[in-house]
Amino acid sequence: MHKTDHPDRTVWGKCLVRKRWELDFPAHPEEVVGLRRVLRRHLRLWGLPHVVHAAQLCVTELVTNVICHVGTGVPVTLTTSMRDTRLRLELHDPGTNSVPILAKPTPDDETGRGLLLVAATAADWGVELRDDGKTTWVELATGLDSPTAHAGGDRVTAAEALLILYRQQHHRTLRANSPLSAAILEDAATHLIADVLRWLETHGCDPDTALARAESCLEDEIATTSR
Repeated sequence: MHKTDHPDRTVWGKCLVRKRWELDFPAHPEEVVGLRRVLRRHLRLWGLPHVVHAAQLCVTELVTNVICHVGTGVPVTLTTSMRDTRLRLELHDPGTNSVPILAKPTPDDETGRGLLLVAATAADWGVELRDDGKTTWVELATGLDSPTAHAGGDRVTAAEALLILYRQQHHRTLRANSPLSAAILEDAATHLIADVLRWLETHGCDPDTALARAESCLEDEIATTSR
């Protein structure tokens, strides 16, 4: 796999800018596992963990379709971007003679259900023919209020504002309103957690107990929102 653009997010104030990125790879079955892993990693960096499963399912089915109907090993490019509040996944391949269509498999058929799964999962999908091949695209609903919004709501926005402030106070060379990468904010979060644990210990509280309670609260909230 070869990345042609870095897919990291950038944080600017209360906005999360999700940069369009591309990934080139040969259409081999063994590439699918790595592709799913890369997709999961970067959608989490984009703050979209709740659409990872749907995105992996769609991309897996589209790559499988290329392997079966265009050929094993043909060059493929996956492009991931935001189209308004939807996550857009585009798979470009050199095949122009094989256009994906929805099949109507019988109960006894063992194949032919891939695009049905894609259509059932995606908010929309389609195929665009080009001079150098075709692009099959899917769009997934994210539940965001805007393309740069946070998926976690006001509490995640508030936490990120706190991390930005913490980072600025401990790194005087950082200008106010400078864009920050997810890696920088993760580092700031680690140091902030360490400082909070140090504060708890200084005031006679048990840091391990506080961490356990925080993890329990997070698990309860995740379970509640996923129902």
